[in-house]
Amino acid sequence: MRIYLTTGVTALLLFPALAFSQFRKYSNEFLNIGAGARGLAMGNAQVASVGDATAGYWNPAGLTGVKDNPNIGIMHADYFAGIAKYDYVSAAIPVQDNKRTLGFSVLRFAVDDIPNTLFLVQPDGSINYNNIQTFSSADYALLLSFAQKLRETENSSISFGMNAKVIYRQVGHFATAWGFGIDAGLQMHGEKWHLGLVARDLTTTFNAWSFSFTEKEKQVLYLTKNDIPVKSTELTAPRLVLGGGYDFHISNSVNLTAEANFDVTFDGKRNTVISSNPVSVDPHIGLEARIKDVFFVRGGITNFQQALSDGDTLNQKKVWIYQPSIGAGFKIKNIMLDYAFTNLANQNNPLYTHIFSLRFNLVRKKEE
Repeated sequence: MRIYLTTGVTALLLFPALAFSQFRKYSNEFLNIGAGARGLAMGNAQVASVGDATAGYWNPAGLTGVKDNPNIGIMHADYFAGIAKYDYVSAAIPVQDNKRTLGFSVLRFAVDDIPNTLFLVQPDGSINYNNIQTFSSADYALLLSFAQKLRETENSSISFGMNAKVIYRQVGHFATAWGFGIDAGLQMHGEKWHLGLVARDLTTTFNAWSFSFTEKEKQVLYLTKNDIPVKSTELTAPRLVLGGGYDFHISNSVNLTAEANFDVTFDGKRNTVISSNPVSVDPHIGLEARIKDVFFVRGGITNFQQALSDGDTLNQKKVWIYQPSIGAGFKIKNIMLDYAFTNLANQNNPLYTHIFSLRFNLVRKKEE
Protein backbone atom coordinates (compact mmCIF):
# COMPACT_ATOMS: atom_id res chain seq x y z
CA MET A 1 0.00 0.00 0.00
CA ARG A 2 1.40 3.36 -0.97
CA ILE A 3 -0.20 6.69 -0.14
CA TYR A 4 1.29 9.97 -1.31
CA LEU A 5 0.15 13.20 0.32
CA THR A 6 0.39 16.71 -1.08
CA THR A 7 0.03 20.14 0.47
CA GLY A 8 -2.03 21.82 -2.16
CA VAL A 9 -4.92 21.54 -4.53
CA THR A 10 -2.52 20.19 -7.16
CA ALA A 11 -3.42 16.82 -5.63
CA LEU A 12 -6.58 17.08 -7.71
CA LEU A 13 -4.49 16.47 -10.79
CA LEU A 14 -4.12 12.87 -9.66
CA PHE A 15 -7.83 12.33 -10.19
CA PRO A 16 -9.18 11.29 -13.60
CA ALA A 17 -9.61 14.29 -15.83
CA LEU A 18 -10.82 12.67 -19.01
CA ALA A 19 -14.44 12.73 -20.08
CA PHE A 20 -14.69 8.99 -20.64
CA SER A 21 -14.53 5.87 -18.48
CA GLN A 22 -11.24 4.14 -17.81
CA PHE A 23 -9.79 1.51 -15.52
CA ARG A 24 -7.51 2.73 -12.76
CA LYS A 25 -5.08 0.11 -11.48
CA TYR A 26 -5.17 1.43 -7.93
CA SER A 27 -8.71 2.75 -7.85
CA ASN A 28 -10.46 2.76 -4.45
CA GLU A 29 -7.29 1.51 -2.75
CA PHE A 30 -8.65 2.50 0.67
CA LEU A 31 -10.88 -0.58 0.38
CA ASN A 32 -7.77 -2.80 0.31
CA ILE A 33 -6.21 -1.62 3.60
CA GLY A 34 -7.98 -4.22 5.74
CA ALA A 35 -10.45 -4.22 8.61
CA GLY A 36 -10.08 -5.33 12.21
CA ALA A 37 -6.83 -5.81 14.10
CA ARG A 38 -7.09 -9.61 13.80
CA GLY A 39 -6.97 -9.53 10.01
CA LEU A 40 -4.29 -6.85 9.87
CA ALA A 41 -2.10 -8.79 12.32
CA MET A 42 -2.44 -11.90 10.13
CA GLY A 43 -1.21 -10.15 7.00
CA ASN A 44 -4.72 -9.74 5.54
CA ALA A 45 -5.11 -13.54 5.21
CA GLN A 46 -8.77 -13.88 6.19
CA VAL A 47 -11.09 -15.01 3.39
CA ALA A 48 -11.13 -18.68 4.45
CA SER A 49 -11.34 -18.45 8.25
CA VAL A 50 -13.13 -15.18 9.09
CA GLY A 51 -16.39 -15.76 10.93
CA ASP A 52 -17.39 -12.53 12.71
CA ALA A 53 -18.78 -9.11 11.77
CA THR A 54 -15.59 -8.20 9.88
CA ALA A 55 -16.50 -10.89 7.33
CA GLY A 56 -18.62 -8.27 5.59
CA TYR A 57 -15.31 -6.75 4.54
CA TRP A 58 -13.14 -9.86 4.01
CA ASN A 59 -15.64 -12.41 2.73
CA PRO A 60 -19.41 -11.90 3.14
CA ALA A 61 -19.95 -15.68 3.19
CA GLY A 62 -18.14 -15.79 6.54
CA LEU A 63 -20.97 -13.85 8.18
CA THR A 64 -22.74 -17.18 8.73
CA GLY A 65 -20.13 -17.81 11.43
CA VAL A 66 -22.07 -15.35 13.60
CA LYS A 67 -24.60 -17.39 15.53
CA ASP A 68 -27.40 -16.69 18.01
CA ASN A 69 -26.40 -13.10 18.88
CA PRO A 70 -25.53 -10.02 16.80
CA ASN A 71 -21.81 -9.30 16.56
CA ILE A 72 -20.32 -5.79 16.45
CA GLY A 73 -16.84 -4.74 15.34
CA ILE A 74 -15.15 -1.34 15.86
CA MET A 75 -11.69 -0.16 14.80
CA HIS A 76 -9.70 3.08 14.73
CA ALA A 77 -6.18 3.59 13.40
CA ASP A 78 -3.87 6.55 12.84
CA TYR A 79 -1.47 6.31 9.92
CA PHE A 80 1.64 8.38 9.22
CA ALA A 81 1.92 9.87 12.73
CA GLY A 82 -1.77 10.77 12.77
CA ILE A 83 -1.84 12.46 9.35
CA ALA A 84 -4.36 9.90 8.05
CA LYS A 85 -7.21 8.42 10.06
CA TYR A 86 -8.96 5.13 9.36
CA ASP A 87 -12.25 4.23 11.07
CA TYR A 88 -14.32 1.10 10.65
CA VAL A 89 -17.52 -0.24 12.22
CA SER A 90 -19.46 -3.37 11.31
CA ALA A 91 -22.40 -5.42 12.51
CA ALA A 92 -23.70 -8.91 11.73
CA ILE A 93 -27.19 -10.10 12.68
CA PRO A 94 -28.09 -13.80 12.39
CA VAL A 95 -31.67 -14.59 11.31
CA GLN A 96 -33.80 -17.61 10.44
CA ASP A 97 -32.26 -20.03 12.97
CA ASN A 98 -28.68 -19.03 12.11
CA LYS A 99 -29.10 -20.03 8.47
CA ARG A 100 -28.90 -16.47 7.18
CA THR A 101 -27.02 -13.38 8.32
CA LEU A 102 -27.48 -9.71 7.54
CA GLY A 103 -24.61 -7.29 7.92
CA PHE A 104 -23.38 -3.79 7.30
CA SER A 105 -19.99 -2.13 7.41
CA VAL A 106 -18.93 1.51 7.26
CA LEU A 107 -15.37 2.63 6.46
CA ARG A 108 -13.78 6.07 6.46
CA PHE A 109 -10.22 6.87 5.44
CA ALA A 110 -9.38 10.56 5.59
CA VAL A 111 -6.58 13.10 5.61
CA ASP A 112 -7.67 16.28 7.36
CA ASP A 113 -6.22 19.79 7.48
CA ILE A 114 -4.57 19.73 4.04
CA PRO A 115 -3.27 23.25 3.24
CA ASN A 116 -4.86 24.94 0.24
CA THR A 117 -2.01 27.01 -1.23
CA LEU A 118 -3.84 28.26 -4.32
CA PHE A 119 -3.83 31.85 -3.08
CA LEU A 120 -0.56 31.78 -1.14
CA VAL A 121 1.22 33.89 -3.77
CA GLN A 122 -0.33 37.33 -4.38
CA PRO A 123 -0.60 38.84 -7.90
CA ASP A 124 2.38 41.08 -7.10
CA GLY A 125 4.52 38.03 -6.22
CA SER A 126 4.42 38.49 -2.44
CA ILE A 127 3.50 35.63 -0.11
CA ASN A 128 0.52 35.96 2.24
CA TYR A 129 0.24 33.06 4.67
CA ASN A 130 -3.13 34.34 5.84
CA ASN A 131 -4.58 33.14 2.53
CA ILE A 132 -3.87 29.52 3.36
CA GLN A 133 -7.00 27.55 4.19
CA THR A 134 -7.37 23.85 4.91
CA PHE A 135 -9.60 21.09 3.56
CA SER A 136 -10.10 17.36 4.01
CA SER A 137 -9.82 14.46 1.61
CA ALA A 138 -12.07 11.64 2.78
CA ASP A 139 -13.16 8.28 1.35
CA TYR A 140 -16.28 6.53 2.64
CA ALA A 141 -17.75 3.10 1.92
CA LEU A 142 -20.98 1.45 3.03
CA LEU A 143 -21.24 -2.33 2.62
CA LEU A 144 -24.65 -4.00 2.89
CA SER A 145 -24.16 -7.75 3.25
CA PHE A 146 -26.22 -10.93 3.03
CA ALA A 147 -25.00 -14.46 3.75
CA GLN A 148 -26.74 -17.83 3.39
CA LYS A 149 -25.76 -21.34 4.46
CA LEU A 150 -26.03 -23.61 1.43
CA ARG A 151 -25.24 -26.86 3.21
CA GLU A 152 -24.35 -27.91 6.72
CA THR A 153 -23.46 -31.32 8.11
CA GLU A 154 -21.83 -32.43 11.32
CA ASN A 155 -18.28 -31.94 9.98
CA SER A 156 -18.64 -29.53 7.05
CA SER A 157 -20.50 -26.49 5.80
CA ILE A 158 -20.77 -24.30 2.69
CA SER A 159 -21.86 -20.65 2.76
CA PHE A 160 -22.48 -17.97 0.17
CA GLY A 161 -22.53 -14.20 0.64
CA MET A 162 -22.84 -10.92 -1.26
CA ASN A 163 -22.06 -7.25 -0.68
CA ALA A 164 -23.69 -4.24 -2.23
CA LYS A 165 -21.33 -1.33 -1.67
CA VAL A 166 -21.80 2.40 -1.96
CA ILE A 167 -18.73 4.61 -2.17
CA TYR A 168 -18.52 8.34 -1.53
CA ARG A 169 -15.28 10.30 -1.96
CA GLN A 170 -14.78 13.98 -1.27
CA VAL A 171 -11.85 16.37 -1.68
CA GLY A 172 -12.82 19.59 0.06
CA HIS A 173 -15.39 21.46 -2.00
CA PHE A 174 -13.35 20.81 -5.15
CA ALA A 175 -14.39 17.25 -6.04
CA THR A 176 -16.90 14.56 -5.10
CA ALA A 177 -17.56 11.07 -6.39
CA TRP A 178 -20.23 8.42 -5.98
CA GLY A 179 -19.51 4.78 -6.71
CA PHE A 180 -21.37 1.46 -6.65
CA GLY A 181 -20.22 -2.15 -6.80
CA ILE A 182 -20.96 -5.78 -5.94
CA ASP A 183 -18.85 -8.41 -4.13
CA ALA A 184 -19.62 -12.14 -3.85
CA GLY A 185 -17.97 -14.88 -1.83
CA LEU A 186 -17.98 -18.58 -0.92
CA GLN A 187 -16.65 -20.24 2.21
CA MET A 188 -16.27 -23.96 2.93
CA HIS A 189 -15.29 -25.57 6.21
CA GLY A 190 -14.28 -29.11 7.08
CA GLU A 191 -13.31 -30.61 10.40
CA LYS A 192 -9.88 -28.94 10.24
CA TRP A 193 -9.66 -27.21 6.86
CA HIS A 194 -11.11 -23.97 5.49
CA LEU A 195 -11.48 -22.65 1.94
CA GLY A 196 -12.60 -19.24 0.74
CA LEU A 197 -13.21 -17.43 -2.53
CA VAL A 198 -14.18 -13.79 -3.01
CA ALA A 199 -14.89 -11.92 -6.23
CA ARG A 200 -14.50 -8.24 -5.44
CA ASP A 201 -15.91 -5.55 -7.71
CA LEU A 202 -17.61 -8.39 -9.53
CA THR A 203 -19.60 -6.18 -11.89
CA THR A 204 -16.81 -3.54 -12.10
CA THR A 205 -17.11 -0.78 -9.53
CA PHE A 206 -17.34 2.75 -10.87
CA ASN A 207 -16.81 6.19 -9.38
CA ALA A 208 -18.51 9.12 -11.10
CA TRP A 209 -16.49 12.26 -10.34
CA SER A 210 -17.74 15.83 -10.47
CA PHE A 211 -15.63 18.93 -9.86
CA SER A 212 -16.49 22.37 -8.57
CA PHE A 213 -14.14 25.37 -8.70
CA THR A 214 -14.89 29.04 -8.23
CA GLU A 215 -13.99 31.41 -11.04
CA LYS A 216 -11.11 32.74 -8.97
CA GLU A 217 -9.77 29.22 -8.43
CA LYS A 218 -10.08 28.43 -12.13
CA GLN A 219 -8.10 31.54 -12.96
CA VAL A 220 -5.24 30.53 -10.65
CA LEU A 221 -5.20 26.98 -12.07
CA TYR A 222 -5.14 28.37 -15.61
CA LEU A 223 -2.30 30.78 -14.87
CA THR A 224 -0.25 28.00 -13.27
CA LYS A 225 -0.84 25.79 -16.35
CA ASN A 226 -2.95 23.20 -14.54
CA ASP A 227 -5.80 21.37 -16.25
CA ILE A 228 -9.29 22.09 -14.95
CA PRO A 229 -11.21 18.78 -14.78
CA VAL A 230 -14.95 18.76 -15.39
CA LYS A 231 -16.38 15.25 -15.11
CA SER A 232 -15.02 11.71 -15.33
CA THR A 233 -15.80 8.10 -14.49
CA GLU A 234 -13.21 5.90 -12.82
CA LEU A 235 -13.58 2.11 -13.10
CA THR A 236 -12.23 -0.51 -10.67
CA ALA A 237 -11.49 -3.85 -12.33
CA PRO A 238 -12.66 -7.12 -10.71
CA ARG A 239 -10.25 -9.18 -8.60
CA LEU A 240 -10.37 -12.68 -7.13
CA VAL A 241 -9.12 -13.58 -3.68
CA LEU A 242 -8.48 -17.28 -3.05
CA GLY A 243 -7.73 -18.59 0.42
CA GLY A 244 -7.07 -21.79 2.30
CA GLY A 245 -6.50 -22.51 5.97
CA TYR A 246 -5.82 -25.42 8.28
CA ASP A 247 -6.19 -25.98 12.03
CA PHE A 248 -3.37 -27.69 13.91
CA HIS A 249 -3.94 -29.22 17.34
CA ILE A 250 -0.79 -28.51 19.34
CA SER A 251 -1.95 -29.52 22.82
CA ASN A 252 -5.10 -29.65 24.92
CA SER A 253 -4.93 -25.88 25.44
CA VAL A 254 -3.14 -24.63 22.30
CA ASN A 255 -4.41 -24.66 18.69
CA LEU A 256 -2.90 -23.05 15.61
CA THR A 257 -4.62 -21.78 12.46
CA ALA A 258 -2.54 -21.13 9.36
CA GLU A 259 -3.98 -19.37 6.32
CA ALA A 260 -2.72 -18.25 2.92
CA ASN A 261 -4.57 -15.91 0.55
CA PHE A 262 -3.84 -15.00 -3.05
CA ASP A 263 -5.08 -11.76 -4.63
CA VAL A 264 -5.49 -12.29 -8.36
CA THR A 265 -5.81 -9.06 -10.36
CA PHE A 266 -6.59 -8.65 -14.06
CA ASP A 267 -5.69 -5.00 -14.71
CA GLY A 268 -2.14 -5.36 -15.98
CA LYS A 269 1.31 -6.09 -14.65
CA ARG A 270 1.87 -5.27 -10.97
CA ASN A 271 4.91 -5.42 -8.70
CA THR A 272 3.93 -8.72 -7.08
CA VAL A 273 5.34 -12.23 -6.65
CA ILE A 274 3.64 -13.40 -9.85
CA SER A 275 3.74 -10.45 -12.21
CA SER A 276 2.45 -10.79 -15.75
CA ASN A 277 0.19 -9.07 -18.21
CA PRO A 278 -2.70 -9.01 -17.57
CA VAL A 279 -2.79 -11.34 -14.51
CA SER A 280 -0.80 -10.72 -11.30
CA VAL A 281 -0.90 -12.63 -8.00
CA ASP A 282 -0.16 -11.14 -4.57
CA PRO A 283 0.09 -13.60 -1.60
CA HIS A 284 -0.78 -13.05 2.06
CA ILE A 285 0.27 -15.41 4.86
CA GLY A 286 -1.10 -15.43 8.41
CA LEU A 287 -0.94 -17.47 11.63
CA GLU A 288 -3.06 -17.42 14.78
CA ALA A 289 -2.28 -19.36 17.97
CA ARG A 290 -5.22 -19.80 20.33
CA ILE A 291 -4.53 -20.52 23.99
CA LYS A 292 -7.65 -21.96 25.66
CA ASP A 293 -9.66 -19.73 23.28
CA VAL A 294 -8.94 -16.87 25.65
CA PHE A 295 -5.56 -15.49 24.57
CA PHE A 296 -4.49 -15.17 20.92
CA VAL A 297 -1.10 -14.52 19.32
CA ARG A 298 -0.93 -13.63 15.61
CA GLY A 299 1.55 -12.88 12.86
CA GLY A 300 1.54 -12.32 9.14
CA ILE A 301 3.43 -11.26 6.03
CA THR A 302 2.01 -9.45 3.01
CA ASN A 303 2.86 -6.96 0.25
CA PHE A 304 5.78 -8.83 -1.35
CA GLN A 305 7.52 -6.53 -3.83
CA GLN A 306 10.79 -6.03 -5.63
CA ALA A 307 12.62 -2.80 -4.81
CA LEU A 308 16.01 -1.27 -5.45
CA SER A 309 18.60 -2.20 -2.85
CA ASP A 310 19.43 0.60 -0.41
CA GLY A 311 23.16 -0.12 -0.70
CA ASP A 312 23.23 -0.09 -4.49
CA THR A 313 24.49 3.32 -5.61
CA LEU A 314 23.92 2.42 -9.26
CA ASN A 315 20.22 1.64 -8.68
CA GLN A 316 20.46 -1.64 -10.56
CA LYS A 317 20.20 -4.33 -7.88
CA LYS A 318 16.69 -5.36 -6.86
CA VAL A 319 15.75 -7.23 -3.68
CA TRP A 320 12.53 -8.71 -2.37
CA ILE A 321 10.84 -6.77 0.42
CA TYR A 322 7.71 -7.58 2.39
CA GLN A 323 5.38 -6.10 5.00
CA PRO A 324 5.38 -7.97 8.34
CA SER A 325 2.81 -7.68 11.15
CA ILE A 326 2.20 -9.14 14.60
CA GLY A 327 -0.64 -8.92 17.07
CA ALA A 328 -2.54 -10.36 19.98
CA GLY A 329 -6.07 -10.73 21.26
CA PHE A 330 -7.83 -11.32 24.55
CA LYS A 331 -11.35 -12.64 25.05
CA ILE A 332 -13.48 -12.00 28.12
CA LYS A 333 -16.89 -13.66 27.86
CA ASN A 334 -18.56 -11.92 24.88
CA ILE A 335 -15.89 -9.25 24.36
CA MET A 336 -12.77 -9.59 22.21
CA LEU A 337 -10.02 -6.96 22.29
CA ASP A 338 -7.56 -7.20 19.37
CA TYR A 339 -4.25 -5.46 18.75
CA ALA A 340 -2.05 -5.28 15.65
CA PHE A 341 1.44 -3.86 15.15
CA THR A 342 1.88 -3.45 11.41
CA ASN A 343 4.53 -2.09 9.12
CA LEU A 344 3.24 0.24 6.43
CA ALA A 345 6.51 0.21 4.48
CA ASN A 346 8.78 -2.87 4.51
CA GLN A 347 11.16 -4.78 6.75
CA ASN A 348 14.17 -2.64 5.81
CA ASN A 349 12.47 0.75 6.09
CA PRO A 350 10.00 0.37 8.95
CA LEU A 351 7.01 2.64 9.36
CA TYR A 352 4.92 1.00 12.06
CA THR A 353 1.50 1.80 13.41
CA HIS A 354 -0.56 0.50 16.33
CA ILE A 355 -4.12 -0.65 15.68
CA PHE A 356 -6.78 -1.60 18.22
CA SER A 357 -10.18 -3.05 17.52
CA LEU A 358 -13.08 -4.33 19.56
CA ARG A 359 -15.54 -7.14 18.85
CA PHE A 360 -18.46 -8.04 21.05
CA ASN A 361 -21.78 -9.87 20.99
CA LEU A 362 -25.09 -8.27 21.86
CA VAL A 363 -26.50 -11.07 23.97
CA ARG A 364 -30.22 -11.48 23.51
CA LYS A 365 -32.43 -12.20 26.46
CA LYS A 366 -33.64 -15.77 26.57
CA GLU A 367 -37.34 -16.25 26.17
CA GLU A 368 -39.01 -17.58 29.28
